[in-house]
Amino acid sequence: MLFLKIYLLNSPFKEGFVRCGRWQGVTARGGTLDYPKWLSYTTGQLEDKGFKVKLRDAVARKYTLNDVLDEVEKFRPDVVVVETNFSSLKNDLNVVRSIKERLDNDVFSVITGPPTAVYPEDILKNEWIDIIARYEYDFVVKDLILALESAKDLKSVDGIWFKDDNKIIRNKDRRFSTSEELDSLSFVTRVYRDHLNIYDYYLSQSLYPEVQIFTGRGCIYRCTFCSWPVNLMGRVYRVRSIENIADEFQFVEEELPYVKEIFIEDDTFTIDKKRVRAFCKEIIERGVEIKWSCNARADLDYETMKLMKKAGCRLLIVGYESGSDQILKNIKKGLTTKKAREFTKNAKKVGLLIHADFIVGLPGEIHETAKKTLEFIKEIKPDILQVAVATPIPGTEFYEYVKKKGYLLVDNMSESINENGYQKCIISYPEFTKEDIEKWVNKILKSYYLNPSYVLTFIRGVLRGGGVDHAKSVFRAAKDFFRYIKSIE
Repeated sequence: MLFLKIYLLNSPFKEGFVRCGRWQGVTARGGTLDYPKWLSYTTGQLEDKGFKVKLRDAVARKYTLNDVLDEVEKFRPDVVVVETNFSSLKNDLNVVRSIKERLDNDVFSVITGPPTAVYPEDILKNEWIDIIARYEYDFVVKDLILALESAKDLKSVDGIWFKDDNKIIRNKDRRFSTSEELDSLSFVTRVYRDHLNIYDYYLSQSLYPEVQIFTGRGCIYRCTFCSWPVNLMGRVYRVRSIENIADEFQFVEEELPYVKEIFIEDDTFTIDKKRVRAFCKEIIERGVEIKWSCNARADLDYETMKLMKKAGCRLLIVGYESGSDQILKNIKKGLTTKKAREFTKNAKKVGLLIHADFIVGLPGEIHETAKKTLEFIKEIKPDILQVAVATPIPGTEFYEYVKKKGYLLVDNMSESINENGYQKCIISYPEFTKEDIEKWVNKILKSYYLNPSYVLTFIRGVLRGGGVDHAKSVFRAAKDFFRYIKSIE
């Protein structure tokens, strides 16, 4: 019998704040609210070992700090695990302090998330933080809790740093997971069902309600701005078996029949086209009918996308990033606008919807390249458009570049969001200022969504595979988008 009780927390902060996304932590302009994915995988791992676990998403449930403190006082956990991100780090550390004070310091505190890979010593200097779990922390936290339960020396736990008599002990990093280990995990959708309210979560591009899963972890590409490969999951892509993924799809259909779409969160699900085709054939053979969508690179071929569509794929989220080939080269994207045009044409031909992601303010950006991005967007006509200010995240090559050049305007990433949690621009170049970046982001978004021609794009998207549920999602996102526009005017 295992006696330790663990409380896992997505801390209260800004309304609608997404802490477990790929960026620094923001409130989404389109109203998106992600599941606490990594905390959920951690919950599953701990429950598989027999521990009593409570997972609390304070953001989704709109819990205040006092609500959290009342709950932990009643639950009396032995360990509290709190995920953090760069823009919410100060807030999250203060939440841990409040929990420790409410429980008279009678609890182990564990901090997880990307900042632990970059600022481990700074975090541990806070007297109320006992342990940090770095990188792929669901495995690290499981190993830690097992060690605490059996009273093993914490120096034996790879992936943690901790304090011993106020001295920081730096254990070696845990190796990244293997495909076999990923296959052994509980379905995260089971955790969602048992611990969360699925109707709390919303992706602006997905049919509602939806669930988010990983079929693999890590990314082999070298994009200079991306945080997860360097701060969380690594660059080796390891995957679950086709059978295991299909089993989870069937689990969702049978146990969560009200869920209308599965979103595959892998950094790039389409890295291995042979694997993608094998997966599609497997769920077709099993008769799986639930719709799904995924992240994809703009280099997929026509035949693979045709099979994906047949297997129930509805939409692709694609990081185009820029309409300038020079910018794409600067950020080591490994793609060209010519290739992206061909991909987009083929995706539309087979009937897949496109959610296009672009970034303004990457290294080398000037008015001419921003204009190229706007023209490129008007040319490819994505069904859904997201445009972000370029945010340098600590640990990335982009961050080191702007810091070294003196283009970074802040020292504290809490200043990278405004009072509502929306992204702020925190860089300024000599020939393309902070004001220029913000102006171009808003100009592109307004010129696309407020243009009468978007109505035709929207209708085509509904007819091409979105349907009424797609229309509902777009209208909901539009409501939040206009709220954002109003907040900046």
